[in-house]
Amino acid sequence: MLKVSVTSTSSVQSPQGFAKNSTYGLDQRSFFVFWPSPASIGKSRSSIQCSVQFRPCIDIHKGKVKQIVGSTLQDLKGDGSNPVTNFESDKSAADFANLYKEDGLTGGHVIMLGADPLSKAAALEALHAYPGGLQVGGGINSDNCLSYIEEGASHVIVTSYVFSNGQMDRERLKDLVRIVGKQRLILDLSCRKKEGAYAVVTDRWQKFSDVTLNAEVLQFLANFADEFLVHGVDVEGKKLGIDEELVALLGKHSPIPVTYAGGVTEMADLERIKMAGLGRVDVTVGSALDIFGGNLAYKDVVAWHAQQNASMV
Repeated sequence: MLKVSVTSTSSVQSPQGFAKNSTYGLDQRSFFVFWPSPASIGKSRSSIQCSVQFRPCIDIHKGKVKQIVGSTLQDLKGDGSNPVTNFESDKSAADFANLYKEDGLTGGHVIMLGADPLSKAAALEALHAYPGGLQVGGGINSDNCLSYIEEGASHVIVTSYVFSNGQMDRERLKDLVRIVGKQRLILDLSCRKKEGAYAVVTDRWQKFSDVTLNAEVLQFLANFADEFLVHGVDVEGKKLGIDEELVALLGKHSPIPVTYAGGVTEMADLERIKMAGLGRVDVTVGSALDIFGGNLAYKDVVAWHAQQNASMV
C-alpha cells in the first residue's frame, strides 16, 4: 500500500471550512505532527509502486462469527429488534484467525458488533491465536485501547469514540494517539451518501456525523492514524456490487493505507477495486466468501492476493 514520505513538520491546521476553535482544530501548543504538502504527496504517489492486498475479517456478534448487514444493526437495548444476518458460523473466531495465519494474511480486522462479554472473549481468542496479525475494533476507547494491543492486536480501530455526537472529538483523538501511538491507530471512516457527499456514520452506522470525506479531510485525519478502514455502508453486506465512486475517492486522496469493504460479489469486483482505487486501496470481502456462506471461493481470493504480491517482486 501507499506510504507517503514527509520531510517537513508543522502544526496541524484544520481543514478549510472548519472553525478555528471547533473540535476539528488541535491545540498547536501541545500537539505537533507531520504535514505533507500536496506537491510532495503527488510526487510520492507517482514514484512509489503499490499493490492491492486482501484483508480478511472476523465479525463477531454475541460471541459468534457472523456476517450481518451492518446498516440493520441497531444499538440493541432489549427492544426486540434483530439485525439481518447473512451467515452464522459454527467455527470460532480463533479458527478463522488460524486460517488467516496459515495463509499468511495480515492486516485483517476483528470487529465486535456489540460490547457483550461473549464477543469480547471471542475477539481475544482470535488475537491470541494470531498475535500481531489482526486489528481489533468495536467499543474501543482511551480506557481499553492499550489492553487490546497487549492482548496481541496490531492496531485498534476506532469510530464512534472519536466521532461523538455527530462531531469529531479532538481531545479523544489526541488521547488515543498519546496512549497507543499513531502507528497503532486505525480510523474507521465508514460512510453513507448524504446530499451528494460521503458522510462518516457512527453508532452502528445509524447516525450521520458532520464529517464528509474529501481530499482535505483525509489529509487532516492521516496525521493521527496509521490506516483508514472504510465500509461503503450503502452496499455493505448486500452483495450488490462495490461503490466505485467511493473507492476512486479513497484511491485518489488517501495519503495513508486504506481498506475498502462493501459489496464485493465476484472476482471481477477485486479488479474493479484495483482499477478504481489506482492500485492504492486494499479490500475486505465478507458475505460473498464461501467460508461465510457465499459463492466466492476463499481460496481464489487468497490466490489473487498472492498474485498481487508476486507482481511487486
